[in-house]
Amino acid sequence: MAELHQTPTSLCCCRKSPPVSGSPADSNRPTVGPGPGSPCCPLVDVASASNFRYFQLRHFHLDLRLNFAVKEMSGWLVLDLVPIQSGVYTLVLDSHPSLLIHSIDCKVPGGGQEEPVSLTYRVDPFTDYGSSLNISLPTAAVTPGELIHITVRYTTTDGPAIWWLDSELTCGQSRPLVFTQGHSVCNRSFFPCFDTPAVKSTYSATVRVPDGVTVLMSASRSSYSKPDRVFQFSMECPVPSYLVALVAGDLQHVDVGPRSRVWAEPCLLSCAVKKLGGSVERWLGVAEDLFGPYLWGRCDIVFLPPSFPIVAMENPCLTFIIASILESSEFLLIDIIHEIAHGWFGNAVTNATWEEMWLSEGLATYAQRRITTEAYGEPFTCLETVVRLDALHRQLRLLGDNNPVSKLQVKFEPGVNPSTLMNLFTYEKGFCFVAYLSELCGDVRRFDRFLRDYISQFKFRSVLAQDLIEFFLCSFPALKDDDVTHREGLEFERWLSGCGPPPFEPDLSAGGTLIQPVQDLCDLWRNADPPDPKTLSTFDLSAWSTFQIVLFLDRMLDQSPLPHEVMASLSERYSSLFDGLNAEVQIRWLQMVVRNTFYPDLPRVRAFLHKHTSRMYTVPLYEDLVAGVMKCVAVEIFFQTQRRLHPNLRRTLQQVLFQSGSANQNAVCTPPQQPAAATAASSAAAGTPAAIALLDVNVSA
Repeated sequence: MAELHQTPTSLCCCRKSPPVSGSPADSNRPTVGPGPGSPCCPLVDVASASNFRYFQLRHFHLDLRLNFAVKEMSGWLVLDLVPIQSGVYTLVLDSHPSLLIHSIDCKVPGGGQEEPVSLTYRVDPFTDYGSSLNISLPTAAVTPGELIHITVRYTTTDGPAIWWLDSELTCGQSRPLVFTQGHSVCNRSFFPCFDTPAVKSTYSATVRVPDGVTVLMSASRSSYSKPDRVFQFSMECPVPSYLVALVAGDLQHVDVGPRSRVWAEPCLLSCAVKKLGGSVERWLGVAEDLFGPYLWGRCDIVFLPPSFPIVAMENPCLTFIIASILESSEFLLIDIIHEIAHGWFGNAVTNATWEEMWLSEGLATYAQRRITTEAYGEPFTCLETVVRLDALHRQLRLLGDNNPVSKLQVKFEPGVNPSTLMNLFTYEKGFCFVAYLSELCGDVRRFDRFLRDYISQFKFRSVLAQDLIEFFLCSFPALKDDDVTHREGLEFERWLSGCGPPPFEPDLSAGGTLIQPVQDLCDLWRNADPPDPKTLSTFDLSAWSTFQIVLFLDRMLDQSPLPHEVMASLSERYSSLFDGLNAEVQIRWLQMVVRNTFYPDLPRVRAFLHKHTSRMYTVPLYEDLVAGVMKCVAVEIFFQTQRRLHPNLRRTLQQVLFQSGSANQNAVCTPPQQPAAATAASSAAAGTPAAIALLDVNVSA
């Protein structure tokens, strides 16, 4: 990770915009006033190469043809732009080296111009995750306040946003599939854009596909012309670029509510529908009671193969979620509700820069827990929260209290990929700050009403922390008069700019009936060598919830390494039970097996890694294997399973195993002559934040 820098002392994260290269008006920066899709004060997004502050993006249209044979999308993009300042004759868009630009032209509607004007352009390096596309605009066409159409013809292949899956990598293994993943700065490899959460617009799309392929997009309206094999989409609410998503393959659906349906490959569909049932509409109804009307119309869910790189993504109208999570009903519940919460917090009101990602994730996590409290009771929510906060403090112990990634407002220099800052602090420290604001109100229902007003005030806009805080203080003038922003030890500035743990954590004692038995069992195993079987028999783990067992295993992992006799007793009592439970339980038990070098259960590790090919279950186990004395086992399993791994995951595991990436991520490795002679890895998996994020966070985007 590139060096992170301290935040300024002001609560506001606005910074003076740097000069825009090639603009004659560098000395007179524009101010973007409040409005649909605009942040409430001028800002700079160091993750974007674009000059988005000089243009209003009203709408864009994509016309694409998907070619599965060569793994290629080709077509054009039309941008409806309004210049907002005179003298700016260069349009700069975010792009990517995987995008091949064929031509660019410009047309002024109603200007008497019959033919579009061809434009000159150049592509410049920006960072390792993107390029800048610099387009020279005709001076006669650029008039502040007047609409212009920019058409970019291009081809894109296998960039960071686009994941082509051969049929062998899908769940059904019968037809290929492609999906996109835009969060946080990947969609610049899908189409040239203002790839910043500060800019929102409506969009439409036309997608042409081979026969037998179904296309879905994160859009409010869709239609299909079977004779032409053309899908049409329209998103009628403004969204940032990262929320434009597409998936195409052998997909079928079942309606599970008046505004929700489940999509999946045929082999997964019945299981997915059975797991969700009528719950989606129930969760939506609870969320609407708390935070106001659902603004997106549809709330569909598509289950994607294990190659999906994260757990879930809150694309409006169409949540993407990894099929692997179907094994665990409780984790499925939490992840879907979290994505539903993003319908208000993150999608409707969005963080204006990636340096304040907590504005989406912290608020969505708080909203998720309000929904589960109303739907399933406070003890359930407290238990889930304890699991996550335990993971937060575990990460703090590994990273140190002074690590700058533990800030809510993390400043990063140009070149730092915002995706590297997705961590537990974004979610859980952000949640604690929102919970503290609720505590200040003295009444959770009163804070619910505030959040409704917040959505109403800022919907379809992008905001900064200062906007939330000022609106909060205006809504509760008595708190403003009490100067709560400077309350000793809980200063708002300390929350936003300070490193370390949250200054406040909510009272979770309501979960005691579920949490205390877990701690009592942990104490038994920790204090005895091993515990008395009669005492252990009073704890029936078969009757425990997934989160209780996960909490137990997480806390036992914290105690590792354990004496061999304790591990043997743990295995004798629980390993058969864990075999029949979901992957969230199994992976934690198997990490205990690996970290304690407990060879009798090593076959279970092998079986798990042969079955599971998703990033969130493979990487943590491989890192633990490499960190101990079992690297030769990891290498052997990798070479036995690599053909079923997505090329990106294969490359990641090559780096874990061999400390260097493959020159060609699509190449299948040749096994070494003597894999058993491989040396032990030099880094401990327990100390790698990536492993923690993949295992303990199990986060949705």
